[in-house]
Amino acid sequence: MTDHATSPGHEQQNIDTTVPHSARIWNYWLGGKDHYPVDEQAGDAYSTVFPGIVTVARSSRAFLGRNITHLVTEAGIRQFLDVGTGLPTEDNTHEVAQRLAPEARIVYVDHDPLVLAHARALLTSTPEGATAYVDADLADPDRILSAAARTLDLSRPTALILSNILGHVADYEQARTIVTRLMDGLPSGSYLSVNDGSRGVDADYEQAQDAYNDTGAIPYFLRPVDQITAFFDGLELLDPGVVSVPFWRPDATAPAPVAIGEHGGLARKP
Repeated sequence: MTDHATSPGHEQQNIDTTVPHSARIWNYWLGGKDHYPVDEQAGDAYSTVFPGIVTVARSSRAFLGRNITHLVTEAGIRQFLDVGTGLPTEDNTHEVAQRLAPEARIVYVDHDPLVLAHARALLTSTPEGATAYVDADLADPDRILSAAARTLDLSRPTALILSNILGHVADYEQARTIVTRLMDGLPSGSYLSVNDGSRGVDADYEQAQDAYNDTGAIPYFLRPVDQITAFFDGLELLDPGVVSVPFWRPDATAPAPVAIGEHGGLARKP
């Protein structure tokens, strides 16, 4: 079930495996398999400057898993709109949600041809639920909502997931407008989950990311915590608010959390 389908040959023509790709590098840091030697080299070069990047990537994924677990088991959410999904690894949104509620319905959104080429890996679902992929750009929230409505009932509460994607929007006000327009399309009782790289915690991370942005690669902008917090304006933030992601409701058996340059939160639309 896709909004936009292409032939495998067409997909491959759009994928350049001779230069590193941010989604493949992130996949590498997460321990995935969808990357090439050039991505491993770039990922290793980054982690040489800032070894903590692997912790950032994996802590981000763990935070998302705890968000989804709360949304399913405590908030009763059964619909998820995951925008900027990236490449599939382990514990993707639909896997976490449908383990807990097989009837859950998930729409993934991305506009990267590499992700589109791997969409079939995402398009697996329990018989009771649904998983779909939409080829759309974050900058076009109206298209995202329209396409998502083919799979989700947007008159019912839905969780919007924006995990490490808003940092790709260079203009902060544009990023806030995108969040507002997407949430405006969802009813009362819906939720917003955001986590992004942050400034003010780890100077080494900031230096490494700024240097990466200067290479001409697709940039990702770390933001002050107050700017990340402002994405939730008008919503009801759940405790403990916007925090460094290891501190967001850590598992009881987890080691004592340590602050990293990645902040996030979860909020309900009143």
